[in-house]
Amino acid sequence: MSQVRSRPSGSSILLALAAVAVAFAAADTYVVVLSLPDMMSSVGLSGEQLQRAAPIISGFLLGYVAMLPLIGRIADLRGRLPVLVVSLVIFGFGSLITAAAYDLPSLVTGRFLQGIGGGGLVPVTLALVADIYPVERRGVPLGVVGAVQELGSVIGPLYGAVVLAFGSWRDIFWINLTVGLVLAAAISALGRQAPQELPVERSRDHSRPDLIGLLLAALWITALLLVMRQPTALVTSVQWGGPFVPFGSSTSIWWSQVGLVAIALGLLLAGWLLLAPRPFFAVRDWWGTVKQADLLGALLLAVVLGGVILAFSTANPSIEVLSPAGSWYLALAAVALIAFGVHHRRAPAPLIPRGSFVERPAWGGLLVSFFIGAALIAALVDIPVFARVSVYGDSQIKAALVLVELLVALPIGALLGGWLLRSVPAGAIASGGMLLTAIGFWRMSTWGVDVLHHHLASGPVLLLTGLGFGLALAPVNAALLATTDAAAHGVTSALLVVSRMVGMLIGISALTTIGLRRYYAVSGDFPSPGKVCGGGLTRCDAFDNLLQGAGVEQLHAIFIGASLCAVIAGVLALVLFRGAATRGAATSPLIGISG
Repeated sequence: MSQVRSRPSGSSILLALAAVAVAFAAADTYVVVLSLPDMMSSVGLSGEQLQRAAPIISGFLLGYVAMLPLIGRIADLRGRLPVLVVSLVIFGFGSLITAAAYDLPSLVTGRFLQGIGGGGLVPVTLALVADIYPVERRGVPLGVVGAVQELGSVIGPLYGAVVLAFGSWRDIFWINLTVGLVLAAAISALGRQAPQELPVERSRDHSRPDLIGLLLAALWITALLLVMRQPTALVTSVQWGGPFVPFGSSTSIWWSQVGLVAIALGLLLAGWLLLAPRPFFAVRDWWGTVKQADLLGALLLAVVLGGVILAFSTANPSIEVLSPAGSWYLALAAVALIAFGVHHRRAPAPLIPRGSFVERPAWGGLLVSFFIGAALIAALVDIPVFARVSVYGDSQIKAALVLVELLVALPIGALLGGWLLRSVPAGAIASGGMLLTAIGFWRMSTWGVDVLHHHLASGPVLLLTGLGFGLALAPVNAALLATTDAAAHGVTSALLVVSRMVGMLIGISALTTIGLRRYYAVSGDFPSPGKVCGGGLTRCDAFDNLLQGAGVEQLHAIFIGASLCAVIAGVLALVLFRGAATRGAATSPLIGISG
């Protein structure tokens, strides 16, 4: 009989810190909801130029999704904690660039870096749970990770609203920088003190800190901020303003004395990290790990995911499924996918280890996650749209608050789903949760225009829908982790997150298309405004009521489509998760378990 592994001391604190990091990064995903108009105006975009601001959103998504498989694989090869720490540092640096942004490219760059760092936290934390806890005890920790991730969707808009009430949108990202660095320092310190049985990479001797490297980093960041923020007191000063003036006829802030100093310091820092014997960040070691993780495969898969993201996320969902260049993006993604498949078969050590998804619950988890994402995006986007169409008009804040019941019930369901894993099969829990969600969406498809005025009619439906989503989170994660090898938990967890995000992108486009067809089918039978209003008027309350009714019909069609996605997810979970040993006796070895 094999020994039962006891949980290493300090693992609860470690998991708590990782969970806080996941929650904070998840909140950052939604914080832009309220701050986007101010962010646009600060880089010279008006409210009518929303499409030009799309890269602020798509840039974050691109970083979040496209780099996930590589980050997950690096975590498998190098250790969970080093990748957690580096992800938090990248998230913090992206927050710094975002906070200091002076134009659209710099703002998109900051958001892209935030996406890379924030996205890397989720799969690595899921893999860390599998490393620390045996199969039969993973349910609750996985439920906690799922709960805090979804809690971010509640905290994000509220956090943004509070900060905006007392400061500017930039303050949100300065706070992000501070929190990210504090969490990175705490996890790094805990990693150095971790007992031997914790599955972490042992830190090198840091008794002699790299003072030169740290000084160069501090000087470079200072120069970077001076160039990007252009402090008024210095720029307008007769004594100190000269170094900020661009040379010749150039208008670039980088082609100035301060700009060139910042560039030079950046190059010096890069050279030091590459050539110094003991730099504070071992670039050569990390580059070796990146190459070992199959860099070419990661780049090809990033092109595949990037093409899908750009094709759908930059489209205007009210009038089109794909962006104007969407067909080209998808064609590029298809070519890259074929190349990735060929490379995967030939590579001696591919990005996704061969056999990782042989077990049915493993690849089934990707399918279930995809359809959960497709249904979830309908809740997050179209329920507030229903609120604006039916009751709240143009008030986005009031419309978003309609989601409170759903978003509060979701993390509660995640904890409950994790607890039920102790005694109930993963497939039964996930399918039961998706059944509740399907019922909730079906009820929404019957809502009248005034339903939100009657809280007892809408509130329970939203609670039921959110609870169902939450119940499915931990079982899906548990089924995948129980049927994949421990040495590939990072990359397989990353692909699970990717599957859900892609499901959300494709889901919102497909469901919106269904809704628009319903809208045009209904509104096509309307008499002209002149006949409805009389007197030569082109708009009146009677015609507005007709349009409102068509809008409600459009959303009813979307809710029916989301209900169908939930049913598909539930059926797939029930069928494909059979054999997933989520209640005991793992089918694959775990790091650190003695025989």
